[in-house]
Amino acid sequence: MRNWLAAPLLWMTALTVQAEAEVAKWNMPVGVTEISREVHGLHMLIFWVVVAIGVGVFAAFFYSIWAHRRSRNPKPATFHESTTVEIVWTVLPFVILIAMAIPATGTLIKIEDSSDAEMSIKVTGYQWMWGYEYVGEDYSFYSRLDRDSDRARQVGSGIDPSSVDNYLLEVDNRLVVPTDTKIRFLLTSNDVIHAWWVPALGMKRDAIPGFINEMWARIDEPGVYRGQCAELCGRDHGFMPVVVEAVPPAEFEAWLAGKRGDEGSDTAASEPVQVAEADTGTATATDATEVAAADADADADADAEAEAPADDAASAELELAALMETGEKVYKTNCVACHQASGKGMPPAFPSLIGSAVVTGDPTTQIEQVLNGKNAMPPFGHLSDEQIAAVVTYTRNSWDNDSGVVQPADVAALRQ
Repeated sequence: MRNWLAAPLLWMTALTVQAEAEVAKWNMPVGVTEISREVHGLHMLIFWVVVAIGVGVFAAFFYSIWAHRRSRNPKPATFHESTTVEIVWTVLPFVILIAMAIPATGTLIKIEDSSDAEMSIKVTGYQWMWGYEYVGEDYSFYSRLDRDSDRARQVGSGIDPSSVDNYLLEVDNRLVVPTDTKIRFLLTSNDVIHAWWVPALGMKRDAIPGFINEMWARIDEPGVYRGQCAELCGRDHGFMPVVVEAVPPAEFEAWLAGKRGDEGSDTAASEPVQVAEADTGTATATDATEVAAADADADADADAEAEAPADDAASAELELAALMETGEKVYKTNCVACHQASGKGMPPAFPSLIGSAVVTGDPTTQIEQVLNGKNAMPPFGHLSDEQIAAVVTYTRNSWDNDSGVVQPADVAALRQ
């Protein structure tokens, strides 16, 4: 008898687990922070309230259609209105809204409470990358779309996007943060409105020029959590991912010390563990030494393919043809969205480069503008000396411009 009961029960359990997995695939993610779990709980609460209301309303519809059909009761009712019904359908929605508002208000208060933060990170949006600064820690960097995705997205690249891991959702520099730490994010923008969004953290905030918005997170689990800009910030809006890597606090401190070059820090050991992502969005740690060695090899291959070391690039005298070839690639990646492939720009915000006084004038002025930005143009100081020299040379010798060659050493001399 027990065997006959066990088989159906196991079968029903398996179906239930499978159904839950299928629903979870399409449902809002739970996330890895206290706020994200509360938001998910509210989402499910409201969902079931709406389901109950829908079932009740449509049941009343179908009952009315069935009970009062012409063949059953051809004589219509003669009453015009009912005070009781009016009161019920006014009071009942009010009670439902109040019942939903009470837990939602508590969560909203928590979302806005960034007090007692243990560390702060300034997040600045640029077209089209992110700048991160660990406030008070003397370390900042830029984070943009990784090279593999950037190559694959180019028209005519011949690269199958499905062959690129985390296509359009990987960056060259991840934002590394400690777990079990309340982190306050200060968000602003250098040019247009962006929005910093990582679904696993449960919150999203706009980055607005001239304003500082706040949000916070305390990440419970080590892992890699991906997001992207959630504001239509321009032509290349879809190429502005966010990648947050959460590691244990001790490992974070070692990584940060290595990045700052603190005395006595072990740089090799300070690299964060590159955690492997599972289908559920959680992750497990791998051996830091092996990953660091693999990353070093990958970086070496990428650097050999894309650019020379900074010291060599700064001292090398490059030929015009080599600078033009590299400069065209840099221009198409970073400049074409605003200045167009034809160099005509989008006046008045982005002027034409054809015969421009900046492009045809003193190269020092143009180099400083590329390094530091101007008006709506963001700074591109994260580019190497060779890349900046190449793109400046490219603009000074394209579209009938003929304004000479700029070398990496010229750029290196002007860096602050």
